[in-house]
This record gives sequence, C-alpha cells and structure tokens, in this order.
Amino acid sequence: MRGGNGDAAGSPRVVFGRVVRHCREQAGLSQEQLGALVYLTGDMVAKIERGKRTASEKFVIDCEALPELPTNGTLRVLWEQLRESFTGRSFPGWFADWASKEGEAVKFRWFELALIPGLLQTEEYATALLRDRIGFNGDVDEVVAARMARQAILSRDDPPELFVIIDENVLHRPVGGPEVMAAQLKQITQPASRTILRVIPEGTGVHDGLQGAFTVADFADGTSAAYLESGLRGMVIQDSDDVAALAATWDRLAAEALPRSASLKLIEEVADKWNQS
Repeated sequence: MRGGNGDAAGSPRVVFGRVVRHCREQAGLSQEQLGALVYLTGDMVAKIERGKRTASEKFVIDCEALPELPTNGTLRVLWEQLRESFTGRSFPGWFADWASKEGEAVKFRWFELALIPGLLQTEEYATALLRDRIGFNGDVDEVVAARMARQAILSRDDPPELFVIIDENVLHRPVGGPEVMAAQLKQITQPASRTILRVIPEGTGVHDGLQGAFTVADFADGTSAAYLESGLRGMVIQDSDDVAALAATWDRLAAEALPRSASLKLIEEVADKWNQS
C-alpha cells in the first residue's frame, strides 16, 4: 500500500521525515522556524517531513547543532542507517555500480573538461547544473542530496587520495551565476589534505583530455576501474588494458597541468573575479 506522496508508508524517507517532525514538534518549533534555523524554507522542511524530499547530510548536521532542537544524535544515527537507501534510489542503474566502487577506492585520478568534479561540488553548484539543464527531467533535490552524500568518503577517518586535474575553462563557466561560482571556487581552494587539485591553463590549446572527462579508481587489492560518461549514460570500465590506457592519458594530462600551488593561485584569482561580477 502506498501513501499519497507516492512513497511506501514505511519507506526510508517517510520514516526519517516522521522522526524529524516528532523532534520539531517536541521542541515547539514550526516548520518555518526550523527552516529559518537551518537555512531552508518551511516548505522544504515540510517536504522532508512528508518523505517527499531526502534530507541532505548538511540538514542533519545543522539540526543536530541546534540547541533549540535537542535530538541527542538521533537524526544523525538514523540518517547514517538509511544513507544507502537514500542515495541508491537516486542513482540511475548504470551509475549505482560506480557509486559503490567510489566507496571502496583508496585513490582517484580524475579529469574534468567542463565541470567541477562531483565529489567537490557545492550543493548550490550541483543544483544549478541540474535545474538549468533542459534535458533533465528527474527530481533535482533527490539527485543533489545523493551527490552530497557521496562526498562523505572524503571526510571519513581513512579518506581516499583524490588527484584532480581540470581544464581552466571549468573555472570560467558561469554555472549558477557569479555568487555560486565564487563560493564553489573558494571551496576547492580549501580541499582536504589528501586532495590534490591542478589546472590545465586555457593557453594550452590541444591536450589529451579534449575527448572528455574520466576517472580512474584504485583499490586496496591492487586492482583498478574507470568511469566514463557519454551523452547517454556513464560506463564503468574494468578491462585492465582500457583502464591502463586511461591512467596513461591522465599522466599525460598531469604533465600539461600547472603545479598545485600555481593552480590554487589561479583558482583564487578567478574566484576574485567572480566576486567582483
């Protein structure tokens, strides 16, 4: 039997939403009041409580930090228990296998030609990517929440090494407008200690990454896999020769990129320009 919101009555989102509502009502807060405290609209809080939207990790962290909402860690524990159910339903079938591999990887070599890598995107940047895309017909909030949940691997006790190369054009593409871009670039200049970000300057012209973005993931057992996206869907590559070819391409791109310190300086300069726009 299904509820009026289209979710099964006992679905993870509905269960989590009921707990949020219980905590809010116990605290004597309206949906609008709670929303104001966690920088959301009252309508969005209502959708989370009804199970129509997945709560992001940021929402959970913000709620747990509120003295007005004494949850005593309940929301965090429940969200962690339901995390896989939240994110898995938001990924297309062809991506689910890669999302699982992301959680197992000990090292990434990532190249992006057009966008900030998903594991480094801000929520506002990710939202703008989907809302402004004519061909996207899914649930923006669902997909963004799932993408934000993927980023948790970078803040765990044993985070993977993340080596990223981006084309400089990524920094100048106005995804979401100047404010969103300035915040996004500020965030990637302050990466985790195991994240190395480098930029191929636009003056380079032709380089081996012009055919498109890709990621190579290395695992603790010595094996590797890769991920490619096309205009239709993403592909997980496990053939050892193909993965080795992509790893060699990444090495050639690294030879074209600025050193880490120069890359961060360039990103900061572009961020300042966005701030002045």
